Amino acid sequence: MRRRLGTTDAVVVGLGSMIGAGVFVVFAPAAAAAGSSLLLGLAVAALVAYCNATSSARLAAQYPLSGGAYVYGRERLGDFWGYLAGWSFIVGKTASCAAMALTAGVYLWPAQANAVAVSAVVAITAVNYRGIEKSARLTRGIVAVVLAVLAGVVAVVFTSGRVEIARVSPAGGTVTGVLQAAGLLFFAFAGYARIATLGEEVRDPARTLPRAIGLALGITLAVYATVAVAVLAVLGPEQLAGAAAPLAEAVKSAGAGGLEPAVRVGAAAAALGALLSLILGVSRTILAMARDGNLPTGLAAVHPRFGVPHRAELTVGAVVAVLVAVVDIRGAIGFSSLTVLVYYAIANAAAWTLGRRAIPAAGFAGCLLLAGFLPLGSVLTGFAVLALGAGIYAIGRSR
Repeated sequence: MRRRLGTTDAVVVGLGSMIGAGVFVVFAPAAAAAGSSLLLGLAVAALVAYCNATSSARLAAQYPLSGGAYVYGRERLGDFWGYLAGWSFIVGKTASCAAMALTAGVYLWPAQANAVAVSAVVAITAVNYRGIEKSARLTRGIVAVVLAVLAGVVAVVFTSGRVEIARVSPAGGTVTGVLQAAGLLFFAFAGYARIATLGEEVRDPARTLPRAIGLALGITLAVYATVAVAVLAVLGPEQLAGAAAPLAEAVKSAGAGGLEPAVRVGAAAAALGALLSLILGVSRTILAMARDGNLPTGLAAVHPRFGVPHRAELTVGAVVAVLVAVVDIRGAIGFSSLTVLVYYAIANAAAWTLGRRAIPAAGFAGCLLLAGFLPLGSVLTGFAVLALGAGIYAIGRSR
């Protein structure tokens, strides 16, 4: 494939993946788990994400290929662990694609959310099919819109006179609640994986990938922390936990209900930006696995004109279009968090073999800890799907 993306483009792809789900979807269930200790959960999630990002950056610099932790696990730990990482990423992020498409539908046209979601998947797949540069340009525009909306929400809340800082102080949360909130919030930090999966499409990957991953994660953490403080201060943990659209509720409580349509547009834009980047990342992992024969080899085809894995992208789009009819957004978040934490645990184990082992060890332990405290239904479903993937691998090897 063609190396067309620079550092700015790679950062934008990561921001498009991360800024959206955490702001418009995840804060409510995280507040239900941890109450006003939500911010502690955010800090724990950010710490684990930092370890994962550092490990991913080191590995991406050494293996600048499409596939992310699938490649890292295969090269450093063996074929099975690479396969399991790739399987975890594909199933988890396919569920995330469906959740993001449904988020756009719920915000734009609640009565026809599923139809809007299917249309969004078709449109985003068409954009990705036309080439990585067009995808990066569209993502840049979406990120700009979302950041403008978030800045407006924060400004309105903090100038409303209805903010109570006492609501932000951690109080009453349990260790279990904080860790469960951290596991759910981790869902929102996982976008830097999309940068690593574009290893064959960035210029000077040994320099660009580590810089882009660090910058995208740092910007995202700053945005999330600011917005979390704002919505907690104006809503309080109880109202935030029950909010279907937390930011819309925040501007309404701040006395600026007229801004709610703009917030809904921003939420839809964020969801579409995340969907675009998610399909990019999943299709590149499918490409890498198909090249090695772990998926049908026809999925490894690269379009001669547009330079993209077009069959993989069309396959992802078709599967997601079917899923939007049956998945639940909050359930998809928990399932995705579980599988992506397994994915990063493998990435940290791979980075541990490179030396300088403190950060990979902390990241590995953090991933397993957060996975264990996710809602029980998400844990059971996630490990059942991972076991299915392991069974498929074993059958393929026996043949």
